Amino acid sequence: MVDKDKQDIRSPTMLLFLHLLLLVVVVVVAGSDGAEHTNNWAVLVCSSRYWFNYRHMANALGMYRTVKRLGIPDSNIILMLADDASCNPRNKFPARVYADRGRHIELYGDNIEVDYRGYEVTVENFIRVLTGRMDPSVPRSKRLLTDDRSNIFVYMTGHGGNEFLKFQDNEEISAFDIADAFEQMYQKKRYNEIFFMIDTCQANSMYSKLYSPNILATGSSLVGENSYSYENDNDIGVAVIDSYTHHILSYMEHINKTSHLTMSDLFASYDPSKINSHPGVRTDLFNRPLSQTRITDFFGGVSQVEVRPPPASPNEHQHQHQQDQERAPLPLRAASPTPESADVTRTSVRREVRAWGAVTILAALIGWAGTRK
Repeated sequence: MVDKDKQDIRSPTMLLFLHLLLLVVVVVVAGSDGAEHTNNWAVLVCSSRYWFNYRHMANALGMYRTVKRLGIPDSNIILMLADDASCNPRNKFPARVYADRGRHIELYGDNIEVDYRGYEVTVENFIRVLTGRMDPSVPRSKRLLTDDRSNIFVYMTGHGGNEFLKFQDNEEISAFDIADAFEQMYQKKRYNEIFFMIDTCQANSMYSKLYSPNILATGSSLVGENSYSYENDNDIGVAVIDSYTHHILSYMEHINKTSHLTMSDLFASYDPSKINSHPGVRTDLFNRPLSQTRITDFFGGVSQVEVRPPPASPNEHQHQHQQDQERAPLPLRAASPTPESADVTRTSVRREVRAWGAVTILAALIGWAGTRK
């Protein structure tokens, strides 16, 4: 017959408590390793084609220029572009694309790398890029080679409506398609965090179906609201950029690689009276406070720095050799840690202390439960 104390210990409430405690310990220990990202990527999509959609190409190229300027290399950028405006017979400035009628900044340049151009810009290819479901023949330069430490900036521009975006007037991608693609990425550990930005009519509907964790999303306009172009260039003959993207790019011009401005600052700069629409932001899936999330966490590069001592001169080598000979009879002492080894040591100690602390707490509580009367 089981006594009352054992019944208390084996009660469903006590067992549930112990299981939850174990889960907390596991999360605490595992969380010490996955706190930071180590690489940034950008996927930039202009889903339109034809000369009269010149501004959409300028939108994507403006974002391309910005992320490159802030440190993301071409190897970490996937650019999908119809690429039919720069050399269009109607372009008065061949092989050039501008985003303002003053033509101050040339966006096309000599070092642009378009990964998917023309009829390669399809819904299928976009989803394959995100999910990594590529044919073995596809080169590395056309692949999104991310992992669970990657922050990804996904930017899309084109013509759209309520929960859809058109691809070259031929097909559409829905809000459900994007949500499911992001979920596949999450299941396959292809990202740490995603920042999704879209500039189209009724743009905010495109992030309404997202359900995967660690995604921050923003769009240019409410459901039922249009997004508008910013200005025309009479020499080019068409609108050269959209209002929302113009606002973002203008704001980003004041940011450099070491900027401490946050996503909260960026979103606070939204002014519907200037953008001519009401941009939206979705934060419920994102785990970090916006005030602690730097803009460069998505738009900038991640630098890997290794600190090494300066090389010694020949005289220093000789002097060091003499000192070594003089110290030879003495007991050996541990070398002073270098900055990077000290960093690694401190990190390892913190992780070990956290892990053993969690295990100790768990053992103590289990012991308490076992002696409970």
